[in-house]
Amino acid sequence: MSKQAAALRDWTPSPALLAGDRRAVARTISLVEHGTVDPRVLSGALAPHLGRAHVLGITGAPGAGKSTLVHAMLGELLARGRRIAVVAVDPSSPISGGAVLGDRVRMGEHGAHPDVFIRSLATRGHLGGLSRNTEEIVDVLDAAGFDTIIIETVGAGQSEVEIMRVADTRIVACAPGLGDSVQAIKAGILEIADVLVVTKSDLPGADVTARDLKDMLHLRAPSADAWTVPVLGTCASTSAGVAGLIDRIEEHGRAAGRGRRLLARAARPAPATASNAADVVDVEEWVRALAAADPFVRSLGISCTQAGRGCATVALTLEQRHLNFNGTCHGGVIFTLADTAFGLASNSHGKVAAGIDAHLTYQQAARAGDRLQARATEVSRSRKLAVYRVDVTRADGAVISSFTGTVYITGIDVATPVTQASQESM
Repeated sequence: MSKQAAALRDWTPSPALLAGDRRAVARTISLVEHGTVDPRVLSGALAPHLGRAHVLGITGAPGAGKSTLVHAMLGELLARGRRIAVVAVDPSSPISGGAVLGDRVRMGEHGAHPDVFIRSLATRGHLGGLSRNTEEIVDVLDAAGFDTIIIETVGAGQSEVEIMRVADTRIVACAPGLGDSVQAIKAGILEIADVLVVTKSDLPGADVTARDLKDMLHLRAPSADAWTVPVLGTCASTSAGVAGLIDRIEEHGRAAGRGRRLLARAARPAPATASNAADVVDVEEWVRALAAADPFVRSLGISCTQAGRGCATVALTLEQRHLNFNGTCHGGVIFTLADTAFGLASNSHGKVAAGIDAHLTYQQAARAGDRLQARATEVSRSRKLAVYRVDVTRADGAVISSFTGTVYITGIDVATPVTQASQESM
């Protein structure tokens, strides 16, 4: 067995990591980023040490002042005796592929403090506002004993809500004048907020933005935990309102608890086994029939290989007919593969899910003979909206494309699929 294979299988946390040693923490995060440690092995090994940290997710549109707000929050949390880790997700450099490090520049004043650890991650084409390994890196920081872990997403749009499944408390930052009142009530990141913050509240229009956000809250479904989402104003440059923001964040942490990502992880469907296969076989067969009933999907040679509630995997072996004039896989084929997994997963609950938003990035080319698979996973689901992430990979594990999509859930039952075979037998 190779050393790398052994590391993937046998990794265990070092005493230095569990003691919070900064070098050990940094080295372990690098192992995660480079894929040296299997995420499932890492999560299993760290499981006894998880659930202590309060994980804060700060998201919002580009230019909302997220990094400056985090810098001000660091000062307040340090004054309260906290040990804080910051995971700053930056856009990828178009030249090196690494993080641009803009967030590290703004937080530099606190970066050398012994109770602060800051790590920048590059999105590397991953959609949803986070990096691909964010959740595993949060596990590392939790196990290392940090009291508070702050995740700052890359500048996010309305459908980029992946932070919802990782953070215990979600803070959405909105700057005055960033979007009119119609934008404020649209579905998306505003709906996932536990705390809404109007940043740069010393600027004109801050009061109008706060009013629009409060109006939007009246249209939201009541929270299951009876939490009332506050709308707060801050001016990070003077620290005005920051202490009050931390008070409300900690209040929400006491009300909602910590380790919400761990509860969500435990609730994810287990792989089918002899004991639970009967529970999933009907759903899987039905979703497979949906794929088989789609003439466009059949014409490309796409097949559904696995499915369950809120998830679906489809596969395709590339042929000459799938290639473009450059001899690589046509972008439309990759989109169709990802969109098929998205459509099957979102309709697997039995109600028609109509796509309303989708984003796709391409990481590398694929060629004839490559076996591609697209796996769709449900990120969040409410009464009317659901968000899905789709990873398109090659048989060797290489990531070809990343896709996120949002659907509107209707009250209409999905029609029973009629496959080509059943039509021919009529």
